Amino acid sequence: MLDAQFFKPTYDFALFQCCSRIPTPERPGPRDAPACAAVAAAAKHTHHKPLAPRWKPLAKTPIPRSDVETFLARADAARPPANRASASHRILFALDATASREPTWDLAMNLHAELFRAAAGERDAAGERDAAGAGGAVAVQLVHYRGVGEFHASPWSTSPEELLRQMTGVSCRGGMTQIRRVLEHALVEAGRARIKAAVFVGDACEEPQGALTAVAGRLAVYNVPLFVFQEGDDPVAGQAFRAIARITGGAHAPFMPGSAEQLRALFGAVARYATHGRAGLDEIEHQLVRGMLAQLPP
Repeated sequence: MLDAQFFKPTYDFALFQCCSRIPTPERPGPRDAPACAAVAAAAKHTHHKPLAPRWKPLAKTPIPRSDVETFLARADAARPPANRASASHRILFALDATASREPTWDLAMNLHAELFRAAAGERDAAGERDAAGAGGAVAVQLVHYRGVGEFHASPWSTSPEELLRQMTGVSCRGGMTQIRRVLEHALVEAGRARIKAAVFVGDACEEPQGALTAVAGRLAVYNVPLFVFQEGDDPVAGQAFRAIARITGGAHAPFMPGSAEQLRALFGAVARYATHGRAGLDEIEHQLVRGMLAQLPP
């Protein structure tokens, strides 16, 4: 019979050896089952405890409380304002005033004024509804870029005369497009109060489409539809314009340079959309407006 005192320091290793005898070319045959049983029986008469594992699982590193608070603060800041209503129906109107638009700029100035006149008409109608307990005035902010890094945004105004005065002081200057800056500015304004619609009028896109769609995705969280009116038929610009309009839930509509009738219909449609929503476009039979309506989400 095995001496338990003698066996005490070695039985773990012996048990391992007996039970792990795998047949090999040098040592053929099955495992030594009787020896394993004998060693296991002797182990019951000892007070030796099995050896603890040499490696312990690492505990999860606790996340500092400051990091958690920082993450929650950033998440809260990125959250769009819930029902942060404005006393007016706000339309952000952005223009590309770079040199490529100079040949038709003077004519375009008169056409762009159609938006303000249409907004004024909707403002009067909204004022009548406001007197009855609903609605509100239509406010427009004029944004334009030109030259080397020039970017201007006017105060929000419900006065068409003031907007037209600001617009007539704008002239074209050579430079790169700044569409991403327009979208980021719209994000800032949407964080202050709701924007019913944003309009961009341009003819070119010299920025990576991926950078624009990334910002457009953030703008979509704020429920700001972007209506992109493309002057001419540049295919690269058209692809980018369609993408950002689709992502924000807006619409893309190309128009021919110098077409007062087309631009008048488009601007009138945006002003009506800002005050009546999608249903307000059902009454307009213009072909371009029907094309816009087909792009809008139901």
